[in-house]
Amino acid sequence: MRERYLIAIAICAFTCTDGWAQTMCGGVYYTHKNRDIRLYFPNPRAMLPVRMKDGEVCLLPWGRRSDQPGKLPRGGWARLAAVYSGSWDRWFPVPVKIPVKSFMERDIEGHSHWYDLTRGKWLQGLVARDGYEQRVYVVVVEPEMEDAAHERWPRIMS
Repeated sequence: MRERYLIAIAICAFTCTDGWAQTMCGGVYYTHKNRDIRLYFPNPRAMLPVRMKDGEVCLLPWGRRSDQPGKLPRGGWARLAAVYSGSWDRWFPVPVKIPVKSFMERDIEGHSHWYDLTRGKWLQGLVARDGYEQRVYVVVVEPEMEDAAHERWPRIMS
């Protein structure tokens, strides 16, 4: 199983619907129902935890891969600028909290780095839907620093 994840990470490269090339793959680590889960976006069964308004956490499919059926955007990320510009409006986006312990991003040289979230922080996500299809996307921003090691960064909220 571990080998499949490593292979998937190595070959992941695709373009999102807004034309932004995603050459880095993300991963997350979280606990759900007393079970620690570490997974990576290329896994077609990848699910992210979503905190509901009543405090309960449910799992939703993390984005859509190119080979998966559906009409929602390909990829696992939603650029904040694209959300603000209305590019996501046709999928009725709903902002959500994604409670993870840590996340993984690859730097511009392709090296993986894990980042822990401190208590009380979460990743911002959005749930998009088309009919009965519903998926969660991690909201990302462009780093403020010009020489940042990453092309995108999850929006961390508190």
